[in-house]
Amino acid sequence: MNELETFRQEVADWLQANRPPTPDFLLPESFMEVGTDPQFHYLRDWQRKVYQAGYLGMTWPTAYGGGGRPQAFQDIATAEMARLKVPFFPNTIGLFWAGPLILAIGTEEQKRRFIPGILSGDDIWCQGFSEPDQGSDLANAQTRAVRDGDDYVINGAKIWTSLGSHAKYMILLARTDPQPAPGRPKAADAPSGGRAPQSGDLGGSRSKRYAGLSYFLIPMQVPGISTTPIRKLTGEFGFTQTFFDNARVPASCLMGKEGEGWAIAMKTLTFERGASGGQAGGLTRMALGIGDVIELARRSRRNGRPAIDDPFIRDQLVRFQIEAQGDRLCNERGRFPALCSERPDAIPLSNKLRLSEHNRRLYQFALTLQGANGARWVGDAHAVDGGLWPRSYLNAFASTIGGGPSQIQANIVGERVLGLPKD
Repeated sequence: MNELETFRQEVADWLQANRPPTPDFLLPESFMEVGTDPQFHYLRDWQRKVYQAGYLGMTWPTAYGGGGRPQAFQDIATAEMARLKVPFFPNTIGLFWAGPLILAIGTEEQKRRFIPGILSGDDIWCQGFSEPDQGSDLANAQTRAVRDGDDYVINGAKIWTSLGSHAKYMILLARTDPQPAPGRPKAADAPSGGRAPQSGDLGGSRSKRYAGLSYFLIPMQVPGISTTPIRKLTGEFGFTQTFFDNARVPASCLMGKEGEGWAIAMKTLTFERGASGGQAGGLTRMALGIGDVIELARRSRRNGRPAIDDPFIRDQLVRFQIEAQGDRLCNERGRFPALCSERPDAIPLSNKLRLSEHNRRLYQFALTLQGANGARWVGDAHAVDGGLWPRSYLNAFASTIGGGPSQIQANIVGERVLGLPKD
């Protein structure tokens, strides 16, 4: 048995021995549904325990609390977490977006200040990008940040702030200059979800829409910042709306320079969409996949027989299985530039669209296996698997919207990968 195989067994043994007991309350499916204190503390305690065992942040530098080990070790640990279906980690924005961003372009002081708390779960992060009146038009953000001495004074509102009521820090995109001077440099001129700038790509063309935006790493527990829970269609409260009323934060919260916010936001989205590597590892949601749906098909009945015996059902299951395996192998291929030379951006730029839409359709298919029982909700004693599947289906839409809606992602693939005209 080689080193990696030995490590895989070590991780599996530890996870099986240390899996937290099933709580007496409903666990959320992802960080976007963490709405109660018991849910939050249960998941954060689990993240802290896994980190202390050495199975989270394994590739991040040891100087900031990481493990400093090759990527293969973290990949194995994460794969075992998914296989054994242990709980996910609540600090998704910190582990997968803010942390990699800070490691990539943050100052030494920012790395030492923020990275250890991200890994341990002591410092939960949220995201302040979307606004109530702007929809997916991220470049039109109107939240203002005005310099006043050694501080910035922030006014405005953000929406869909996952974990906003539990977060200690926020990555914030705000307008520092409502009317930038003509010709002022800005970040890469791309629509929300467009070409992701590379490290150091913080200048370029000229546009007023982007030039006045700046990027901040701000504390949430300051006077003038408040959150209001938003109830989702499922009845859960993972989202909040965040209000800024003359909230004063130190000028040191600025990341990069004033006017570079658009480029930094686009770089953040490359981590959020999986187009860039460097994430800490672990799970971001419940690990439901094609294997779970196949098992559901064995238990479901159609015309008095197991649904999996129906030729049409079998055909659909095979199609989903081929698609899932194709996505997995596609992501593996993306690690080798020589295998992607014809269209090097195809895999990273299509990743978020492929996976989120696959899950939405898979969960929808799971409902069709249940017939009328698919309408039974959580709490119904006769609901299949406690109402798991209709809840998962409705929650799946969050992933098709967050980080750029599927329609925008499809435009990115068409324009940036296939070279199709915008019209």
